[in-house]
Amino acid sequence: MDIVFANPAWIHGVWAVLALTGVLAYFEFRGRDALGRFVAAPMQARLAHGASVARRSAKLGLVLATLLLGVVALMRPQTPGGTETISGRRLGADVMVVLDVSRSMLAEDAVPNRLARAKADIAEFVSRVRGHRVGLVAFAGRAAVMSPLTTDYGFFHLVLKNAAPDAVARGGTRIGDALRKAVDAFGPSRGAGRLLLLITDGEDHDSYPRDAAQAALEAGIRVIAIGFGSETGSEIALTDPDTGAKRMLLDNDGNIVRTRLDGDLLRDLALATEGVFVPAGTSPIDIDAIVEAHVEPLVHDDAAQVLRRAPTEHYFWLVLAACACMLGAAWAGAPARAPKREAAT
Repeated sequence: MDIVFANPAWIHGVWAVLALTGVLAYFEFRGRDALGRFVAAPMQARLAHGASVARRSAKLGLVLATLLLGVVALMRPQTPGGTETISGRRLGADVMVVLDVSRSMLAEDAVPNRLARAKADIAEFVSRVRGHRVGLVAFAGRAAVMSPLTTDYGFFHLVLKNAAPDAVARGGTRIGDALRKAVDAFGPSRGAGRLLLLITDGEDHDSYPRDAAQAALEAGIRVIAIGFGSETGSEIALTDPDTGAKRMLLDNDGNIVRTRLDGDLLRDLALATEGVFVPAGTSPIDIDAIVEAHVEPLVHDDAAQVLRRAPTEHYFWLVLAACACMLGAAWAGAPARAPKREAAT
């Protein structure tokens, strides 16, 4: 039977085991030698009811065996096993979410506000695309990558929860900058389908978004643009979280800010990349339709069956043997019972 080790480097742990056992042996017998210098052997049995030399030696031997078995278990001994058939299915979509976090997204025409609604829809979307990599870019007057492409969905949800207007350093809405930042965040192509989910409610402030969409097209990235708000324009009412009082959002000149969804721009960005524009308004997004129509077609399905050799692992039995030796060492090291004294006559 040919035995191989998956982690042979652990063999060097034997030196540490031998050194530790030597130290334990030194302390184990030092106390007995020190007692022998002051007390005669017959009196030692009456004064100290410790384990005999044989039991102590057995305990050290069992401790040594426990540690050596642990080292061999860490080396993972294996023998050749049979073969198994596995499927070659590969989910290959990369999805970058580009979220507008400008102050206008705090408008409450969507309950509780546009940003909270968008974040809830994004969280649901990510739950439907398990197996794909997802990332997050937040933008207002400046764009920032808050999460690179990852399959760590817990980390993504944590970052998404913290996405707010103060996540970027400048106000405004620069869609073109956000698209360029997202395209760069995709990195080199790895043969996966690429999708950019743009969620915004505002007009663009001279950031040349159509040029950015052309760059996305050249990189093989499809844009799905989801527009929140009204194309006719609406005022932005905000609620003070401390007092509950509502107030209108004002610009630097004290004028009431009106936000207008530029549906024509978002439609152009989507169509330029063979994507789609979804005018969500203040309603929930149809997540199922987006996933079925635009994410699933990006999945690469390699239906070929692959034979893989699966070795037989033996470390489990070594761990059981180590546990048995450890219990034996505990039993051997237990102090002997004191002899019963004869009753006085």
